[in-house]
Amino acid sequence: MDGGKKGSVEIDIGPPPPVKNTGGGSSTSSNTSPSQWIWDVLEFAMEDTNRVTFSLKVGFACLLVSLLILIRHPYEFFGANIVWALLTVAIMFEGFNRALGSLFAGIFAVVSMQIAASSGSILAPYIIAFSIFLVGAITSFMKLWPSLVPYEYGFRVILLTYCLIVANGYNRVGDAMRTSVDRLYSVAIGGVVTVLVNVLLFPIWAGEQLHKELIEHFDLVADSLQECVKKYLNDDGTERPEFLKTVMDDFHDEPAYRKCRAILKSSSALDSLASSAKWEPPHGRFRHFFYPWAEYVSVGSVLRHCAYEVMAMHGCLHSEIQAPYSLRCAFRADILDTATRAAELLRSLSEDIYNMKRRPHPTLLNHVHNSTERLQRSIDLHSYLLTSSQLSLDREEEDGDNDDDDGHLIEVVAINVGAFKETTVTKQHRRRLRSWPSVEAAELEDGAIGLMQRRAFERSTAALSLATFTSLLVEFVARLDHLVEAVDKLGRLAKFKHEIVSS
Repeated sequence: MDGGKKGSVEIDIGPPPPVKNTGGGSSTSSNTSPSQWIWDVLEFAMEDTNRVTFSLKVGFACLLVSLLILIRHPYEFFGANIVWALLTVAIMFEGFNRALGSLFAGIFAVVSMQIAASSGSILAPYIIAFSIFLVGAITSFMKLWPSLVPYEYGFRVILLTYCLIVANGYNRVGDAMRTSVDRLYSVAIGGVVTVLVNVLLFPIWAGEQLHKELIEHFDLVADSLQECVKKYLNDDGTERPEFLKTVMDDFHDEPAYRKCRAILKSSSALDSLASSAKWEPPHGRFRHFFYPWAEYVSVGSVLRHCAYEVMAMHGCLHSEIQAPYSLRCAFRADILDTATRAAELLRSLSEDIYNMKRRPHPTLLNHVHNSTERLQRSIDLHSYLLTSSQLSLDREEEDGDNDDDDGHLIEVVAINVGAFKETTVTKQHRRRLRSWPSVEAAELEDGAIGLMQRRAFERSTAALSLATFTSLLVEFVARLDHLVEAVDKLGRLAKFKHEIVSS
């Protein structure tokens, strides 16, 4: 910062640190080495074993269908049309709606060819052309319908398969109707093989994945809440990184934060799993028909609204304006108790969904509400600490502009609140207890307000950041009531086992 020019600020951003190359060669070659590539593949496979299972099942289904081509007698019966079975296998493993699209396209093609054949050679081309136009227009319009947007690819498959079957089989030498029927049989064979492989060999149910992911989201929100609160209360400012570094939105020392951020992006994934689970037959612990998979999406939506508050609390944790460490310690017990009770309730709801049981939570809810009321009462009783600009001004006028004024502030907070004991801090620590903006930044402005009074106002503004953090925590607790209601509705519609808990 250039002190010679009044009212101007120069920011010197140094060059980035050099990248160390520990491998002795270029980083590109080390990252693309065969051993590193193999290790990355193994890590990717071990993260989710269902990926390996799915790949092996696709390969096995393709192998079974290819036997109809490699063996002479089936190939002589179906001919080259058996290739449609392979295409059906590849399409069906992409989604059940695509499989239905292939089946419907085959049926429509057979019906159209039958109508064209019975109309004579003159009208047949016009009927085929009109049917292609009609199918293309209807499928393109239906996939734009809001409620049918999730099945967009299914309509695309209908259009593609129908055009290939009809247009490619019309001018072939021989019976066009027979060609269409053979292709329909091939599509049916591919569909049957795919269903049998999916159901009988290590089935991967979308409903179970949805159930598992929702449980993980509950635990991640609870972990992220506790991590954020503990880090906020334990941060004395001595190791806080520069603001320009924290706006990168990537905190390597906070894994729960990154996972909580991933929850906010999981809406489309839950919707996709729920739409796929609706087509699955009763299985496992989900034995009754018309299982309320949509309620899982509703619970996930309410949980994401709770995660929004946690993300906002993380924003307070890494903001430029910070409350003094002494002031945070004054309300430490109440804030920590509220966060712990809220995380306990989240884990209890997660356990209920995992065990598929309905348990009332009046005791846990009362604990959470009581701890929140204690926190609000404590802030109300000591609200003068959050707006004590005049108190800080008097203290500074009495002792002067030195590093001991923050030590006196610690004594004032300790005497009035009685929440912590006076500790000995270094001058560097005391300087860090000063909040944004810094004294140097204030000196750059010309105004009628004196420097001492301006610093007092700045300290009061920084103290209000604690009120922001606590208000976000209180709002998080308020949203837990809606989350409990959503989980109870899910348990009622899904017919979870009702369990009475003695309070």
